Amino acid sequence: MEFSTQTTAGLQQVRSAALGVGVFADGVLTPAAEVIDRASEGAISAVLKTEFKGKANSHLVLRNLPGIKAERVIVIGLGKQETYRAAGHAAAEQTFASVCAGLNVTEGVSTLAGVECEQTTLRSRARAMALAGRRSTYRYDLTRTKDLEPAPRLKKLSLWVSRSNAAEAQVGLTEGSAIGNGVNLARLLGDMPPNHCTPTYLGETAKKLGKEFKSLKVEVLDRKKIEAEKMGSFLSVARGSDEPPVFIVLRHTPKSGKAKGKAPLVLVGKGLTFDSGGISIKPSANMDEMKYDMGGAASVLGTMRAVAELELDREVIGLIAACENLPSGRANKPGDVVTSMSGQTIEILNTDAEGRLVLCDALTYAERFNPEAVIDIATLTGACVVALGHINSGLFSKDDELANELLAAGQETGDTAWRMPLDDAYQEQLRSNFADMANIGGMPAGSVTAACFLSRFTTAYPWAHLDIAGTAWKSGKDKGATGRPVPLLTQFLIARS
Repeated sequence: MEFSTQTTAGLQQVRSAALGVGVFADGVLTPAAEVIDRASEGAISAVLKTEFKGKANSHLVLRNLPGIKAERVIVIGLGKQETYRAAGHAAAEQTFASVCAGLNVTEGVSTLAGVECEQTTLRSRARAMALAGRRSTYRYDLTRTKDLEPAPRLKKLSLWVSRSNAAEAQVGLTEGSAIGNGVNLARLLGDMPPNHCTPTYLGETAKKLGKEFKSLKVEVLDRKKIEAEKMGSFLSVARGSDEPPVFIVLRHTPKSGKAKGKAPLVLVGKGLTFDSGGISIKPSANMDEMKYDMGGAASVLGTMRAVAELELDREVIGLIAACENLPSGRANKPGDVVTSMSGQTIEILNTDAEGRLVLCDALTYAERFNPEAVIDIATLTGACVVALGHINSGLFSKDDELANELLAAGQETGDTAWRMPLDDAYQEQLRSNFADMANIGGMPAGSVTAACFLSRFTTAYPWAHLDIAGTAWKSGKDKGATGRPVPLLTQFLIARS
């Protein structure tokens, strides 16, 4: 899809299959809507008096308005003006893009980014528009053969903006497009069935990215190389499956020398392409959704794709530990003690707490890069879903600066997180009589003790943990991967570049 700016002087003269304008609740028109209203002799005002109230995320399609060159004017409800923020704008852009896709038009023009709202810039609003456009055209059809909806014909979205602001807007559109490509890659990997998206497939996906983008160097470690690294904790999880584990290293090296001498930023993703719980097997209901347990790995691949497309002037490294967690005669047993890459021993009290066993070795591996900061991303705990639901990802860090940067990136992109506690007092719950630590700390504060476990492997660098168990996918009739937190991560990296 192509994204561009439209700088035609008169909005009523814009020729388009779909022109999007915003209207606030209580009949307040945005400046663009006022222009169209005057040129069409009050067409928008008329519908506001009868059928359209401007509620957030609502829309109305007006066709063939007098005095307007656009074939359709799509009026987008923005909600109350006093509460209009970045999230409201992003939702409005998503509504417009989705309506365009549903109408089967090939192009559209949005004026919504021209509406000022707090804590945003034109660049960030343009970014939201392009991201919405990418999302609107995503369809999963890899393993479907019947009853397929036609792919959207939407090929181009333009942002109506003044000529003096076009350069700033174009920067945002470029960023949003790349982030959207990363989001859709993460969604596709998450939605794929687990017999298709195996650890090996994740490795092949990384290699394809390395071929597509010259800045990316990719290495995929097989079982023998993982054993040579002494990743005993990671390998213990992989033992129960016939699918071989892989450890993926993606390294983005910028073309320019501006970033020379700066320590890299490292992303670490949990790559459980299927998690049955192992010997501590999960209930059968909804176990199919455990194909999404590689959401952290998918988000690392999606973010690295966005980083490479944007050619960010900063070294970024992605690490993914990928395997399956299945019950077998070789699988971990409750009571087993394993030795991690760091040399610390772990008593496995519950084999369904496997993500932290995989991540701890990846976090130790990250030390060799002398990183400026490390962020791990994982669908780690059901306890985080209980705590935060499906709105915010859980953010854990003892580094206030790093945490605040990640929270700000989430707010700017609408991919929000909420900071959770990480007090040392919680560490006591991980005490073991037979190893250096247990892999679970009981039911109380389950997401916190999981983060406390990971923190024991991150003392060499600034670190943050994102628990995306509640945000990586949706259940029910809208079941599907969300691609979160690719927007948050990419914006964080843009800000650090």
